[in-house]
Amino acid sequence: MGRRLTLYILIGMVLGIAAGYMLHASLPADDPHLKQWADYFRLLPDVFLKLIKMILAPLVFATIVTGIAGMGDSAALGRIGGKALGWFITASLVSLSLGLILVNLFQPGVGVGLESSADVGDLEMGELTLRHFILEIFPASPLAAMAENNILQILVFSVFVGVGLTAIGERGAPIVRATEALSELMLQITGYVMRFAPFAVFGAIAAVIGTQGLGIIVTYGVLVSEFYLAMALLWVLLFCAGGLFLGKRVVTLFRYIREPLLLSFSTASSEASLPKLFEQLDRFGVPRRISGFILPLGYSFNLDGSMIYMTFASMFIAQAYGIHVPIMTQILMLLTLMVSSKGIAGVPRASLVVIAATLTQFGLPVEGIALLLGVDTFLDMGRSATNVVGNAVATAVITRSEGMLQPLMDPDAEVLHSPSHTVADGRRGLNIDPEQYEG
Repeated sequence: MGRRLTLYILIGMVLGIAAGYMLHASLPADDPHLKQWADYFRLLPDVFLKLIKMILAPLVFATIVTGIAGMGDSAALGRIGGKALGWFITASLVSLSLGLILVNLFQPGVGVGLESSADVGDLEMGELTLRHFILEIFPASPLAAMAENNILQILVFSVFVGVGLTAIGERGAPIVRATEALSELMLQITGYVMRFAPFAVFGAIAAVIGTQGLGIIVTYGVLVSEFYLAMALLWVLLFCAGGLFLGKRVVTLFRYIREPLLLSFSTASSEASLPKLFEQLDRFGVPRRISGFILPLGYSFNLDGSMIYMTFASMFIAQAYGIHVPIMTQILMLLTLMVSSKGIAGVPRASLVVIAATLTQFGLPVEGIALLLGVDTFLDMGRSATNVVGNAVATAVITRSEGMLQPLMDPDAEVLHSPSHTVADGRRGLNIDPEQYEG
């Protein structure tokens, strides 16, 4: 199913481009039928993302609880969490710095016009303060956090539950078994939902091309191409850093996560690939008790693609308005983005909110965000895929550093749900190939 799904997603992308082009070519831009058809196409990815959000809360809760309960060692939990945060902070600084260096080298905003078809006032801005960030960490109600898919709050509640179950020992065993069963159930449902992914990809691409046309790619070609070059360099840095710990197995990691990458890129949503990323890291040899803790934490704190985008976008706006920003001010902007970006969980239009707050703080025109709206979807595709790469590499590296990386498994093997296939770390029937194991 794995290879077929990848092929179907690629076919969906190609057909989406073709359908969008035909729609754009057959109807004028001011024709209300164009918007109506685009809305029909958007229905497919909207349904898919709703199904993904339906899975996220119970999946994250079950995997974190079973993972922590399976560790049985609060010291190990603290050690792994410390390593994860250390990696996340370092990766964020590297991403921000790389974006700052390349945007000064390429200067994509120099000579860009200020014409915009969007009104910045239409953006839904959310509160972005230190107080807001701290309060957003802790859930007032676990049910409300799950209803809102607030991953950070679900993570906090799940950690308390997992540690509590470890403390009460055998008395909590029935709950641990129930969460293990819930995790398996959600993975089974994930398999069903993923079959709809090619249709979602088709609709998402068709809607964008249909309303904006292929010309939008040409108009902002310089910005898009230079931004993607920056992200390609970041991918190289991330995989090289991973190679220091994983050796040649880091190359294999890319093959294993190709489907989550493609899914995030085509839907412009890191969230869309989280369930599939869990499965592929299982097959790569990462125990679920590790990935179940690190991945949700990474989705709140380790957004490497968003980091490089925010420095690139902030300086692009300054260049577009012909404003010179001294190097020391740029460094201060980098540090500001580093801190403020850690509070974007649960904030509407997250990256744009952080950029707007930073522009305001440093006296740059916040209305320059309008320059990004035309191609924000295309940029979002790349940064979403980069977020997946950053979290996959981080999870694999931390697992290896703990000496818990297990043998490779067939990345396209079907998951068997027979109880006889249960293994120690909670994974089931994933056709182990001993010859692929690299100590």
